[in-house]
Amino acid sequence: MFFSKLGVMSINTTRRGFLQLAGFAGVGFVASSAGGVMSQNLVEKSAQTPTLKTIEFETVTVNSTGQITKRSKSQAKFFTETIANGITLDMMAIPGGSFVMGSPNTEAERENNEGPQHTVNVAAFFMGKYEVTQAEWRAVGGLPKVKIDLNANPSNFKGDDLPVETVSWDDAIEFCARLSQVTGRNYRLPSEAEWEYACRAGTTTPFHFGETITSDLVNHDTNYPYGSAPKGADRYQATPARKGTDRQEPTPVGSFGPNTFGLYDMHGNVWEWCQDTWHANYNGAPTDGSAWESGGDSQNRLLRGGSWGYNPAYSRAAYRGDLSPGMGNYFIGFRVVCVAAWTS
Repeated sequence: MFFSKLGVMSINTTRRGFLQLAGFAGVGFVASSAGGVMSQNLVEKSAQTPTLKTIEFETVTVNSTGQITKRSKSQAKFFTETIANGITLDMMAIPGGSFVMGSPNTEAERENNEGPQHTVNVAAFFMGKYEVTQAEWRAVGGLPKVKIDLNANPSNFKGDDLPVETVSWDDAIEFCARLSQVTGRNYRLPSEAEWEYACRAGTTTPFHFGETITSDLVNHDTNYPYGSAPKGADRYQATPARKGTDRQEPTPVGSFGPNTFGLYDMHGNVWEWCQDTWHANYNGAPTDGSAWESGGDSQNRLLRGGSWGYNPAYSRAAYRGDLSPGMGNYFIGFRVVCVAAWTS
């Protein structure tokens, strides 16, 4: 059984089918019969090049038990997209580069679908600083329809600064289409390769923090620690007052520290949709950072990053999940990327 009465998944499952079953959770289930192809009739606009700003922030590195061993100052560039009614979206500049995608055979709790490791060359792009919030979702949901209707308030957990959840891949595609139409810029979901490259931010460890994570760094189920990290508070004891290290719900975006690209919540909080269809391994995968949409299982799309209700092994940079594009639940959200001629 994958869900308790609270809708929280049993963590003993390690097969890719866990998310397919999770999509049928009684609470937070959504479905859509619309296709996932962005409308080809977006309004043509001449978008002005936005001003890039620089932000400074602190990143941390932890040891095998999750203790912080290093604090570093970092900076990154970004632009702010104004959507509607004063709602904005910060887009971080992700520099182009190469990385090794997937996990080594020696990584703890590695799945076979995380290999073979291969080098991928990724062009520069912009990525949402945070997961799309509920305030941003409503703002874009009020824009002209491109292909399908959007529920203005789909989330099970309510809050303007909480990540939107209970949204399907089809919903996320519509969100990107509407945002592209109103801004004149190309917004879309990240490819799986772009997502992992952005998550790692130049690191090769299971998490961009290091060898493990703790509840001080990431919103995840701490009852099943990764590696040598300590076990957190019992989730059921913590539930009535929503206290303890196992929060059992999404946290406001930006509640935890970023990676060196200035991206928050790339591990945990909510799963994030990617553009790609599911493939059982990386044999034949693109090496240019593009989405892999040919072949594979076209009935399922990629999810990355783990969630508040899943153990930290699922939050690893290399972990791959999948679900039907018409489904969603209260563990799943997304973030967007933007590509333009001035990206580089």
